Amino acid sequence: MRNAFRTAVTGAVTTAALLAGGTVAQATPAGPGVTAKLISQTTIGDTDYTVREITIPPGQATGWHYHDGPLYGIVKEGTLSHFDSSCASDGVYRKGSTIQEPAGAGNVHIGRNLGKTPLVLDVLYVLPHGSPFSEDAPNPGCPFE
Repeated sequence: MRNAFRTAVTGAVTTAALLAGGTVAQATPAGPGVTAKLISQTTIGDTDYTVREITIPPGQATGWHYHDGPLYGIVKEGTLSHFDSSCASDGVYRKGSTIQEPAGAGNVHIGRNLGKTPLVLDVLYVLPHGSPFSEDAPNPGCPFE
């Protein structure tokens, strides 16, 4: 099951990259020290499909946020520690692992790099046209950022 999901995510990321023609740009998301490289982007109907490579340095995090549409990712390097709004870990994802994040304000989360090497993720965002990549959210009361 896990291999089937990984194959589906990898296929979706590749398809989105091919549809968009491989446009490249640089961007910086809200989290300190976190960088993002736009790999490709296209719009079909009312939906934006965007592939980005996210890099999180050791000891850094994405900041608390949620998304207006689902995300599908694969860990290329390092380890992602993912936490939900209850402050509980809802997953630890190592190189080769896939992750899916559901849409909506009820799905506030943070991604952290608790390791000693950079964390690199390839992420496919499936968002309503014109939506931001993420919506900032306040810390829900967790003892970490």
